[in-house]
This record gives sequence, structure tokens and C-alpha cells, in this order.
Amino acid sequence: MNHTTEPKTRKQTILHFTRHAVEMLLAMVAGMIVLEPVWSFLWPGLAGNVTASALVMATNMSLGMALWMRIRRHRWASIAEMSAAMYVPYLLFMPFYWTGLVSGSTMMTAGHVLMVPAMLAAMVRRRAEYGA
Repeated sequence: MNHTTEPKTRKQTILHFTRHAVEMLLAMVAGMIVLEPVWSFLWPGLAGNVTASALVMATNMSLGMALWMRIRRHRWASIAEMSAAMYVPYLLFMPFYWTGLVSGSTMMTAGHVLMVPAMLAAMVRRRAEYGA
């Protein structure tokens, strides 16, 4: 039988979705690793500015992920949603950091931890795209 005409089983769909999520995480890490030295060179005092560091980190991850998503031929709307998933967790915690209710390290940790469910939520929202 031709595999392109066979419907995917639930297990195949879940495996494809999971593989794609792992690829996205790896692309995020690659974006951080590749772009961090550029930012450190261009903005030597960046590490001392927690708000800017968080936004730069979200940008680095978004750029890595966006590149991978374009390679995988995702639509711009999906890329925008996935990029938003990188920023929203930080943006939610920044007011708490600015008012002193949480530390900078707590904000950074919360942003990183909440990115994964935000990313998975964006993927579930378009599960046909990510599970296909």
C-alpha cells in the first residue's frame, strides 16, 4: 500500500507531534546558543538588565524556531503563534519582577518553564498541522 494514502494511526500522529515538539525545542536551544554571543558582543551590559535579557532570550529562541518552522514550510501565522509562546510567559511575569514581588531569576525560570506548555498549547491548537 502507498503510505501517502493511508490514514495515520493515533500512535503515528502522537509520535509525529512529539518529534516535532522536540525539534522545536532543539531549534530554540540552537537559537540561544548561536545568537547569545552576538548579543553579548553588541550589548556588553545586557546580563545586568533582567528585562532586556528575558526579551533577548525570547527573541533568540523565536528566531531559531522560526527558521526551523520555515524550513518545515509552516505558515507565518503558525510561526507568529509559536513566537508569541516564547514571549508571553516572560511578559506575564515582568510586572511581578518590576514591582519586586519576584526576583529576576524567578522571572527567568518561570518564563522558561511556562514556554513549554505555551508552545504545546499553540501546537495543540493547530494539531492537524503539527501531527500530520
